Amino acid sequence: MFNAPPIPPMDALHPLVIHFPIALLFVAPLIIIVGLLLRPKQGRPYLFAALLLMVLGTAGAYLAVASGEAAAQLAERGGAVDVLLETHEEMAETVRIVFTSLTVVFAAILLIPSLMKRSLSRGVTTALTVVFLGFYGAGALILANTAHAGGRLVHEQGVTALMPPSPQGAQQAAFATDAGGESGEDDD
Repeated sequence: MFNAPPIPPMDALHPLVIHFPIALLFVAPLIIIVGLLLRPKQGRPYLFAALLLMVLGTAGAYLAVASGEAAAQLAERGGAVDVLLETHEEMAETVRIVFTSLTVVFAAILLIPSLMKRSLSRGVTTALTVVFLGFYGAGALILANTAHAGGRLVHEQGVTALMPPSPQGAQQAAFATDAGGESGEDDD
């Protein structure tokens, strides 16, 4: 019978969730550009798809920050790790604020004309969206630097999430050792 592995605790979720907001938030502006290049009626679904990616990416950023804060409580501290960890945490909080703001602004660009039952001219819509993409680019740079700082924590400083081994994993490891006959100990 298949036993599902336990859901990891919040402090171990960070490496599992961080890649989703990064990917979603980097893809969203590409979808916006596609939406701008098409005729307004054809491009509108792309703009709403980009908004959905931004909403999901921003929600993922909230989960990434929360799980990162929990994981940071368990990290081995000292010297360069402290400095880099603090920088990464501050940048992650900035990412969360920036993309929350960008998502609200883009939703307003898309929804306010509909709510007011007025259509903006293509020139005004394009100009607003291009200016928005400029701000989005600045946010994307912050996101990239935050991800880079996190990568440095893992690959340069050796900081990893501490995940307790599951009982099932321990049983499988013991079975593999017994079945293979190689336990790493001398049997003499």
